Amino acid sequence: MPDSKFSSRRSTVYSTKGIVSSTQPLANAAGIKILDKGGNAIDAAVAVAAALGVTETASTDLGGDAFLIYYDNKTKRVSGLNGSGRSAFKLNLEDIKRTHPQDIIDNRLSTESVFSVNVPGAVAAWETAIERWGSGNISFYDALQPAINLAENGYPISEISAHLYQISESKLKSINSIKGEEFLNDDLAKFLPNEGAKAPVAGQLIKNEYLANTLKLLAEKGSIAFYEGEIAQSIVDEVQSRGGALSLQDLRLHSSTTVFPISYEFLGKKLWEIPPNGSGIIALLTLGLIKALAEKHDIRLEDLEHNSVEYLHVIIETLKLSFKDSEEYVHDQEHLLEEFGIRSSETIAKLLDPKSGYFEERSQQFSAYRALNNDDLKVGELPDSTFKSDTVYFTVSDSDGNAVSFVNSVFHRFGTGILVPKRGFFLQNRGANFSLNENSKNFIKGGKRPYHTIIPGLITTPLGDGKEELYASYGIQGGFNQPQAHVQVFLNLLLFGYNPQEAIDAPRISLAPHPKLAHTDKGYGSNGPISRSITVVNIEEGIDPEVVKGLEKLGHSVKVVKGLNRKVFGRGQIIKKESQEPLIYSAGSDQRGDGAAVAFI
Repeated sequence: MPDSKFSSRRSTVYSTKGIVSSTQPLANAAGIKILDKGGNAIDAAVAVAAALGVTETASTDLGGDAFLIYYDNKTKRVSGLNGSGRSAFKLNLEDIKRTHPQDIIDNRLSTESVFSVNVPGAVAAWETAIERWGSGNISFYDALQPAINLAENGYPISEISAHLYQISESKLKSINSIKGEEFLNDDLAKFLPNEGAKAPVAGQLIKNEYLANTLKLLAEKGSIAFYEGEIAQSIVDEVQSRGGALSLQDLRLHSSTTVFPISYEFLGKKLWEIPPNGSGIIALLTLGLIKALAEKHDIRLEDLEHNSVEYLHVIIETLKLSFKDSEEYVHDQEHLLEEFGIRSSETIAKLLDPKSGYFEERSQQFSAYRALNNDDLKVGELPDSTFKSDTVYFTVSDSDGNAVSFVNSVFHRFGTGILVPKRGFFLQNRGANFSLNENSKNFIKGGKRPYHTIIPGLITTPLGDGKEELYASYGIQGGFNQPQAHVQVFLNLLLFGYNPQEAIDAPRISLAPHPKLAHTDKGYGSNGPISRSITVVNIEEGIDPEVVKGLEKLGHSVKVVKGLNRKVFGRGQIIKKESQEPLIYSAGSDQRGDGAAVAFI
């Protein structure tokens, strides 16, 4: 057996019929059950999403959003779905300043503010996905049954999920204390079940009959029960009781959006991402800058050593430039078209066109000898531009060669922490990603989707005539870490030749805004890694200490991260198609999570 390129806890998983890979083994079992009943990758993915809402509520829930990229092996084409929700139509910054000034912190909306609750988009996305791309053998009712069973009969909570509950105790009690002791001892006790309202420990049996009843209602009546029925009323009542603006009309008017994913070709493969308001374009821009540097011979790809000073410096600097550009290009494209008649999709296409000159000009900002200064960074523009303008990830493949890359999220741990009474789920806080700077295209406004960090990824081999061959379905959860990890894992696979498990296990870096410099945030874009004067480079233990010193010499602010704090690097999954005839998949699941890749037989 050949030596791995570094120590892994897990072996690569292989299958000839399909694979489910997620952060929770019980959710994997839900997906496998649906495949066994004749479902395809989409059907199984919805079952996994619902089961994750039960077993990893800190990261995903009915009150969150969802995005997916689907590869159809029959047509050899890629499709996408934007299942993110919009803000309340009556949301207004001046009203917030007047009535809830405490909700504005350092030029941003507090992550616990009731005004950060947008319409939850996940449930509609699940149902839409099954209707649009499902096998026809599995109904929405069928897909929800495993999650219902887990919530109703109970499940033993996993180690990392229990840890997320434990570090969220004070937040959950603080946010929901206004509901009174009876609420804390009943509703909140479903999540903090131990004496003294303490969080569960690993292996403890958890039941949530309120969530089970909610899921049963969805299974029987479909998503209309969530957006127009009694569940909708419960959501609106809770939000408005806290002074929020969300209304029944906001929920009733919600719909998912079918999108054509955007892509960039590098190293003979295409990386596919959901277009803005998703932030996947950051990964594509980063690859474009790296390719431009290589073509100008500023770097020699073949000479770069994995996780060396030179390699990580390239990754850091190109990511910083791309995050800066996200301030200009990641926003609600539909809103911009409706309000100003501007088709930003055309600008995105030009940005990613190698002939536009954008990457060549933008890459000139890179220096091999020093770190970029955030205060000096400007947004990159097209040379001839007329336009200035806590999450779960999982992936599923099936025996027909289809695959889906899926991400579901409530943003921060338990979202806002606002628990909907007698419904058993929390409401997300994605609205905290709006900008409060009126000059930003991501400016907070009613009926608008915010800058979104959750991004599924997919890699294909171009076949010509618009057709693609699946190479890999993958993604890594974790807020602003996601496009950063997409780039690193893409290069692990294609530049360094790692197998799926090695590619996901390899130590990573993750950029973040400096925690002590919130006052330097000017409020553009979102509160990502370059929103403050200094970017912190989180370095995962396992990277050579000499590399850390080398990055510091270049001017980077570096922090070495160990143990459970490694959650900052996210938790990823990969399914790779090894061959079409015969059909063989390989897969890896992140050692930073509780999950696994499970083969369907």
